[in-house]
Amino acid sequence: MVHSVLLFLVLTLTAVSAQQHQYDDPSITATMEKFSGYAINEPHSFQLTSLSVDAQALQNKIDELAAFSDSPSPSVTRVLFTDKDVLGRKYVKTQMELAGLSVREDAVGNIFGRWEGLEPELAAVATGSHIDAIPYSGKYDGVVGVLGAIEAIRVLKRSGFKPRRSLEVISFTSEEPTRFGIGCLGSRLLSGSEDLANALKTTTDIQNISFLDAARSAGYGKNGDDLSSVFLKKGTYSAFIELHIEQGPILEDEGISIGIVTAIAAPASLKVEFEGNGGHAGAVLMPNRNDAGLAASELALAVERHVLESGSIDTVGTVGILELHPGAINSIPSKSHLEIDTRDIDEERRNKVVEKIHQSAIKITKTRGVKLSDFRVINQDPPALSDEAVIKAVEIATKELNLTSKLMISRAYHDSLFMARLSPMGMIFIPCYKGYSHKPEEFASIQDMSNGVKVLALTLAKLSSQLHLLK
Repeated sequence: MVHSVLLFLVLTLTAVSAQQHQYDDPSITATMEKFSGYAINEPHSFQLTSLSVDAQALQNKIDELAAFSDSPSPSVTRVLFTDKDVLGRKYVKTQMELAGLSVREDAVGNIFGRWEGLEPELAAVATGSHIDAIPYSGKYDGVVGVLGAIEAIRVLKRSGFKPRRSLEVISFTSEEPTRFGIGCLGSRLLSGSEDLANALKTTTDIQNISFLDAARSAGYGKNGDDLSSVFLKKGTYSAFIELHIEQGPILEDEGISIGIVTAIAAPASLKVEFEGNGGHAGAVLMPNRNDAGLAASELALAVERHVLESGSIDTVGTVGILELHPGAINSIPSKSHLEIDTRDIDEERRNKVVEKIHQSAIKITKTRGVKLSDFRVINQDPPALSDEAVIKAVEIATKELNLTSKLMISRAYHDSLFMARLSPMGMIFIPCYKGYSHKPEEFASIQDMSNGVKVLALTLAKLSSQLHLLK
């Protein structure tokens, strides 16, 4: 009797052991996962209570990075490939290394920090943003999405999480168009823009320094002028998710912790120039004037009119630059230069506004006797929609963390706009003080940043553990 019981126990334990070991067999596991669509050995077996953000350390790092600036505190100025930009890059790379990430850079200075997953052959999940800053701006725009992403990796490591897909943090080169007039330069190239790669060979800044020379001075682009080496293949990442301050007042006004972005509006940028006759401000009578300055002013008002006529709150237009020549108080402007930004989440509606602006410019030349010497569409990027599976992952993470959330669009454009060309994309917004951004008063609280990092960490864990994005 005893012998029979012992034999039964031995056979049972052997069977259980064999069943457990079959899940360790990669071929059997892969077959089961293929049919089920879910991971058998779930790598993110950690508790929500173990997601611990060192929010004060994150704030300290943001403050430290802000010190690399060409303008005094509290403002931040960190322009592409300047000395302060190079120092900021070194700081980010150090933080990546301290978090245990392997670091690499490409020919234009995009920085990648990688946490190798249990199945490195699978497409990685990426996150990140930028650290460059327009003159006299704040210290949170973009930076929260870079240093916050590194902190999210630390959070996952402290929790004991082991990623199935590799996780990668990206610090993109020149999201701001400050130096060379090209926004999202690094992510545009990653998405495979051959036009940009060719244009950068002859692009110069206001001091006539070429992009390639500036890149070399910062330690990049040393292996020739072929920037196509930066291009990534579609599918390099299984998903991309960006953490960012809202840059608007909605979340703060409504007392909501997390914004889940469903679409990113894209800009069409215009350059317009008028030429008139000019002349002495006192000697030329009003009926005889061909004032290029008034032509520019009239077009600026037309921009506002056409945007409002669109009938959508999501259509916006801005005349950000208006320059007059010769620029003397007692001289009628003989030349004027405008740079116009129009944005929408509806590409067709935005493009109709651009065409109306063009028609108004032509009409103004006839009524004011001036010449339209230039009307150029500098860029006309399509808007991007967030992927439903990424949105769902963020929504679930937010609910599991007991945080309030809101579906919303991003009226500012981000590197995510171009990463959407490579992989499923999504964005996480956190509140910022009065919606301020691109100014020294820009601010995000420690609590809001902590909430954002937790949501990002949990979303990364979910996306990393999926065999594919489930619609």
